Amino acid sequence: MTTPSFRRPHHPRRPRRSRRPRPPHPFPVRLVQRLSSTRGFAKVAPHVVPAVDRAVHRLTRGKVLLSAQMLPGVILTARGARSGLPRRTPLACMPEENAGGAAGGATSGAANGAAGGTGWILVGSNFGRAHHPAWTANLLAHPDAEINWKGRDIPVTARLLHGAERDAVWKALVEFWPPYATYRSRVDREIRLFRIVRR
Repeated sequence: MTTPSFRRPHHPRRPRRSRRPRPPHPFPVRLVQRLSSTRGFAKVAPHVVPAVDRAVHRLTRGKVLLSAQMLPGVILTARGARSGLPRRTPLACMPEENAGGAAGGATSGAANGAAGGTGWILVGSNFGRAHHPAWTANLLAHPDAEINWKGRDIPVTARLLHGAERDAVWKALVEFWPPYATYRSRVDREIRLFRIVRR
């Protein structure tokens, strides 16, 4: 007598959802968010934070970016808009997955930093100050640049975002780091957003 065989019922796989960048939520990060939304921080931070970041990054040979302990960050090296000389700027960023090169669409998820196709969003908020930060003019003049991401030097190309694409990214940015909404409320200019992808 043969034993009847039983097959497990087939359950079709659910389509994989694209993941949005995960905003940091621990208590210390919320405290930093409140602090970084103040006008006092906006006056001091542009002079202190980049200098400290550059020093720590240099001393640790690219292994540590101090501000990245709270928010993902890169060291951007771009040629000066007028001088053409390399300028190094520590910047907060929002990592993306599958940015899709220069024609990439809206943000699709938090990056792990090692996967191919990783991209980054750079925000010219300048801590809610009236003028655009100098590095944004550098990227407009010279889109080919280099970033240091988690100790790795990566050649990249920058593209300024416009229209619906920019709107979608801005919405994701405010969820990722709420102080950006505060910075936007203080300025009359449109905050420049750049999508950075590997060359």
